Amino acid sequence: MELLIEASGHVRCVYSEDIDLGQLGQLSIRRGSHVEPTADGKWTADLAPVNGPVLGPFTMRTEALAAEMGWLQANWLSPPA
Repeated sequence: MELLIEASGHVRCVYSEDIDLGQLGQLSIRRGSHVEPTADGKWTADLAPVNGPVLGPFTMRTEALAAEMGWLQANWLSPPA
């Protein structure tokens, strides 16, 4: 689990239950994306909640989930330049 700790003390991460995040303080959990099927049975990852693109379409949901995680790690969990 990657944690991005900002200078303000806020922590960002892609939620998992690897550690008890409540130990870091008050939690604010929200969606970072929407992985959904398309009308033709493919999958997209819509990263609009974090001001990102729509990725896909992908043949398999696992491909969309992997692309979602890759984008979040590279663009949302990276420290500002």
